[in-house]
Amino acid sequence: MKNFWRSTATTALTVGIAALFGPAAAQAETPQYGDELRIVVGSKIPSYDGHIESTFGMIHPIRPFYSLLIRVNPDNPSSPTDFVCDVCEGDVPAATDGGTKYTFKIRDDVKFHDGTPLTAHDVKATFDKIAFPPEGIASNRQAYFKTVESISAPDDRTVVFKLKNPTGTFLPSVAMPYNFIYAKKDLDAHGYTWHQKNINGSGAFKFVEHVPGSHVKGTKYEGYHHKGQPYLDGYTAISAPKMSVRLQAIRGGQADIEFRGFPPKARDDLVKALGDDITVQESDWNCVLIVTPNHKVKPMDDPKVRKALSLAIDRKGGSQYLSKIAIVKTVGGVVFPGHPLAATEDELKQLAGYGDDIEANRAEAKRLLKEAGHENLKVTLHNRGVDQPYKVVGTWLIDQWKKIGVQADQWVQPTTPFYATLRKKKDFTISLDFNCQSIVNPIADISKFLPGAGNNYAEFQDEQLIKWYDELLAEGDQAKQREIIRKYEKRVLDELSSQFITLWWYKINPHRSYVKGWKIAPSHYLNQALDNIWIDQAEKKRQLGG
Repeated sequence: MKNFWRSTATTALTVGIAALFGPAAAQAETPQYGDELRIVVGSKIPSYDGHIESTFGMIHPIRPFYSLLIRVNPDNPSSPTDFVCDVCEGDVPAATDGGTKYTFKIRDDVKFHDGTPLTAHDVKATFDKIAFPPEGIASNRQAYFKTVESISAPDDRTVVFKLKNPTGTFLPSVAMPYNFIYAKKDLDAHGYTWHQKNINGSGAFKFVEHVPGSHVKGTKYEGYHHKGQPYLDGYTAISAPKMSVRLQAIRGGQADIEFRGFPPKARDDLVKALGDDITVQESDWNCVLIVTPNHKVKPMDDPKVRKALSLAIDRKGGSQYLSKIAIVKTVGGVVFPGHPLAATEDELKQLAGYGDDIEANRAEAKRLLKEAGHENLKVTLHNRGVDQPYKVVGTWLIDQWKKIGVQADQWVQPTTPFYATLRKKKDFTISLDFNCQSIVNPIADISKFLPGAGNNYAEFQDEQLIKWYDELLAEGDQAKQREIIRKYEKRVLDELSSQFITLWWYKINPHRSYVKGWKIAPSHYLNQALDNIWIDQAEKKRQLGG
């Protein structure tokens, strides 16, 4: 599996670079020290606490202040299995005791920015907060550590994770970029919510300032434990909610890079305007837009209605059309397309809405609506007030549903009330939602479709799905995992149509060609430590003057 992913990532990167600069540009270059990176960020910072947040609006400006226990290899970030130590030493440990014990040795040269040495007790306190938070303390990824029985620190340099059973999801879960290592003394002295408004990390950059609505600034941490890094003197993350502003900032030389991704036309406009001054990296994206019906609201309590709405969607045709104007592209099921655990094309065709004959699909959809007594169905699609890809895909969905006689319109809300509707008010009939993950980790990723999961807003219960998911967590054989996922996927997308997939996202990162060292990953959350980035200052001067 490791070789498969490495090949895919290398191909995508090589094509992107070679298309613009030829083979010479792909040769290794010597990093240069100095200068600052200017990032444009299209969202706000809800808090500084990685353990409770899930947005690029936080991870892009704040991640460089923190270290992790392990992380994706910054030179091979597209791989879901290539992990390297960050504050641990040597190689990432293999499991012992039949796959139920992981022992990490912690480096003795890591310090927090306030000068406090980082020890195994800080790592234990951090993962205790994530995996076993006290009542009333939120932890967004607590479910990812369901198999962890205990965490111990027998001395200053040893951390031991004891698992209930062997699982392939443990290391990817530990390597998640949101698992910032916090100082135990900060947690003990200030409590578990202190990090929402305060920063004391051990990452490559030290916090300088945050001016809300304007920018976050960081400066080089001279005591950083990865010797010789970072190369930059500092960075500024500029708040720019409008995509047109971010685009013009890069085009005009006021910013160097945007890490989330631009749509195809923006890429083409930048390449046309800047030529060799812009580099484009592209990748499949572990992010997918989902249609979520509210099962507690009529007529979405009827599986025939839900299935009809899925059958109406022309996913293949939509891929061809939308991939020209939006950051979506790939047709897939619940698992990241191309992964060994994902459905093949033939397997997908067995699911509602994935067959080749769209007219037959829509005829079946009309039959189901008639049988359900909803031939003249009217629906309002709840949507997020973000153009890419939410509003673009939402508008396309409405057109798809009109083709089976459904009258549909959109109710668009800004991000904060959008989430309030999904999480608290639940006053929607059917809504767009997303499943965006960091490291490709299918068994953890598909927990999004599990009834009762904290981020599942479909408001339903199904004992069969829960049973299969528990079997999946305890199964170590990949072939058997694949069999269970196929049953789970058919239950979600076909039998219940409890939620349904639109299209998977496609990541396009154009950046100024003097930005070096950064490699794209299949997630906009990954590879954001900034310690491997450097600026070709002669090339920057050639492009921007000064």
